[in-house]
Amino acid sequence: MSAETPALLKDILGPRALETIADAGSAASPRFDRGVFLRAASDGLDALSIMERVRHIADALHPALPGDYGGRLDILRAMAPRLTHGFQAIAITEYVARHGLVDFDASMEALADLTRFGSAEFAIRPFLAADTPRALTAMTRWTGSDDEHLRRLASEGARPRLPWAARVPALKADPTLAAAILEALKADTSLYVRKSVANHLNDIAKDQPDWLLARLAAWPQGDPRTAWIVRHALRTLIKKGDPGAFALIGVGHGAAVLVRDFAITPATVRLGDRISISADIVSDSPDNQPLVIDYRIHYARAGGKTAPKVFKLKSFELAPGAAATIRIGQTIRDFSTRRHHPGRHEVELIVNGRTMATAAFDLLPN
Repeated sequence: MSAETPALLKDILGPRALETIADAGSAASPRFDRGVFLRAASDGLDALSIMERVRHIADALHPALPGDYGGRLDILRAMAPRLTHGFQAIAITEYVARHGLVDFDASMEALADLTRFGSAEFAIRPFLAADTPRALTAMTRWTGSDDEHLRRLASEGARPRLPWAARVPALKADPTLAAAILEALKADTSLYVRKSVANHLNDIAKDQPDWLLARLAAWPQGDPRTAWIVRHALRTLIKKGDPGAFALIGVGHGAAVLVRDFAITPATVRLGDRISISADIVSDSPDNQPLVIDYRIHYARAGGKTAPKVFKLKSFELAPGAAATIRIGQTIRDFSTRRHHPGRHEVELIVNGRTMATAAFDLLPN
């Protein structure tokens, strides 16, 4: 691989990682079959994505680990401190996910230990699906731990829409199931934990927005840690212009402002070019106004259709009669989640949830 070629995420679990895991297994138990593991783990590895590799490595551990399930857990726990990357440890936790329902409580205790080395958020999902109340009882208890990794697992593992993870329909249908976890962590001292709580709440916003708004309205925001969570938890609803979400962060829906010279430059681009989005915002109010400014690009699609996406731009307070210039740049390039099509791209400037100005740029075919 050249210096200019970016590393693929899946290569985190490449041949060198397999050697590290094999070394950890041999150090943890003289009965660990290093050769069996390496042959099984290497077979077909190249074609797999990162999470497929996690599952593949977990399966390769099965014939290499000696003894009964309880003894295997002891070996895995001894292996974890010898690993050199979090995804190696995630592969270890995946073994527990795939085989651990035979001893629910011991497996949950093992995940609580292993999450320090690589988050067990994915591995805990089968336990939540198999016995949601039993798993959540343990996870709620974890919120009182001194270990921020374990407190985060309580929130992250129970997220209704955890990326890359198996769905647990009960959590998506009923956010009250994990509400005690969120309550316990709503002013957590760790930013690592608070980010998880905010993401968990933002998941709920996508399915149960009314429940979320009612819950957060009952949270006192005098603690800046809670206020931070609330603001980040509402990001999806704020992008949608939900008046209740704006009210919770102390911002009115809409603003007394004038928007001047809203422009997208250049007006014509090709894939890989960079656009600049700019405008002047002028207060038309005798009072200070908190402003949350976003922009929405309507991406051209085949057949004349469009796909809108909202981006954050800036949040600030505008004094009476004052003016502010806002400007942001964005490179028009493809991502795995977004492919561009030639055509006209409308852009809206959104102030406190309301569209205040529109402009556009044209993407030419390469």
